[in-house]
Amino acid sequence: MKDHIHREITPLKENDCFLIFDRVRKGFDFPLHFHPEFEINYIANAKRAKRIVGDHIGEIQDKELVMAGPNLYHGWENGHYNPEDDIHEITIQFPRELFDEALSNRNLLKPIKELFINANRGILFSQETIKLIEPKLFELSKKRGFDSFLEFQSLLYDLAISRDQQLLTNVAFQRQSDFHNSERIETVYNYIKENYAQKLKVEDAAQLINMSVVSFSRLIKQRTGKSFVDFVNEIRLGIATRSLIETNKSISEICFECGFNNISNFNRIFRKKQDCTPSEFRTNFTGTRNVL
Repeated sequence: MKDHIHREITPLKENDCFLIFDRVRKGFDFPLHFHPEFEINYIANAKRAKRIVGDHIGEIQDKELVMAGPNLYHGWENGHYNPEDDIHEITIQFPRELFDEALSNRNLLKPIKELFINANRGILFSQETIKLIEPKLFELSKKRGFDSFLEFQSLLYDLAISRDQQLLTNVAFQRQSDFHNSERIETVYNYIKENYAQKLKVEDAAQLINMSVVSFSRLIKQRTGKSFVDFVNEIRLGIATRSLIETNKSISEICFECGFNNISNFNRIFRKKQDCTPSEFRTNFTGTRNVL
């Protein structure tokens, strides 16, 4: 199945800061794809079209603003949108090296660093954010030279401090983990990734980083917003969804390879997270490609 996912070669050259496309189109005709650059995508007048970001599939509202990190699968399809409407799309792509580590660690730019980290899971911005950002997006597509770069940095900062950002993919779906504020959580994450097929106990994870179960459980909740069990299941689901997309393994094989103890439990947890069964998820993903 992974052969159907397109590796896009963007027009960015080595010395470019960013590029922006501003276009009106009739429908979506580009396949599910990925590339090493960050991408910000604004879409208007495509209500009920389909959004695919990583292992997330959703229906968009009349206006849409999404940011995808490097090498994260993403794409939009017509779905149930009215093909008579003209879609307005603004796409910004920029290299991950644009802000090096020394610069992004400066206090003033830490929100942008956080934005880049979250983009590895795909970010859906709120309708309120879109209203605030639209004038800047429209203006950016008209600017040239250094003024455009200043406007672009301002846009990134506005996105970084915006409220109600929604992360779209499961934590394990992203190709690289970055628990930037906690080496202990990163240690636990790597431990789970290496042993997800086994039975995992909170006591063992706590012992791994020399913490009591109570303190460890509090740390996990603070850093991830989840209990240890939910954190483990989300990692397993991220691995499962990638297997559903990239392999032809049976649902049963994927279930047990990912550490779920039975099919019914796997289906229940999967449906709760993805709002569909593993079989329906695979069918939906298979149907997302209309151009190869």
